[in-house]
Amino acid sequence: MVPLMVAADQIASSSLTGASVVSACALLFTVASFWWLNARQGRLKAWEPHAFAAIVHGSTARLRLPLILHNTGPKPIVVQDITLTFPDEPASHLPLLWVSSPSRLQPGPDEEAKLPAGFVVPGREAQQLFIEFEAPFSGFLPEPRDYKAQLQVRVGHRKGWRPLLTFSLRAANIIDPDRYTVYNNAPLGLTKEDQKRADAALVELLVQQGDDSSPGSGRQRNSSNDDDDAGTSR
Repeated sequence: MVPLMVAADQIASSSLTGASVVSACALLFTVASFWWLNARQGRLKAWEPHAFAAIVHGSTARLRLPLILHNTGPKPIVVQDITLTFPDEPASHLPLLWVSSPSRLQPGPDEEAKLPAGFVVPGREAQQLFIEFEAPFSGFLPEPRDYKAQLQVRVGHRKGWRPLLTFSLRAANIIDPDRYTVYNNAPLGLTKEDQKRADAALVELLVQQGDDSSPGSGRQRNSSNDDDDAGTSR
């Protein structure tokens, strides 16, 4: 009888241990599922814009981009600030700052000025936004070529600036830099005639800017641009 009782106790103990393991695994699965579905911090995603609006007048460069931001996680993400930088350009090319949040891509006289303000991208949702950037000084005057541009953001749950999107800004498509209008950001988006017009307009703008600066600084900047063109042109 004693061996039978010992065997029964071992079976009962083994069953209890197995039930405990199953219960613990079920609890862990429930907690992990809840975190994944409701408490996980996602990240922002963005895609290359197919068009942009631009004006380069005097010492001011202004760009307007249509952006789609997607929050991959369930928790909302607070976007505090956005800036547009050019990683491959010299330090004299200052970043373009977020100056307004228009309601459309095509600029017009009937627009209401909307100052930049932080916004929220809800969890697992996407938002379309129009963000307008401007260079505060004459640090960026686009040449008729492609630029490597990078959007950087500051979000509420992280510290400092973080890269959001790197894309090609095709400044060669800017045909009339003195007029604030929309241009295609796709490659091969211009005819040969339009390309010649764009090149001539931007070159004329660079020459005018060089005439406004001192002779020494103008020569120095031109040589710097020549070096950069050799390394960044496509």
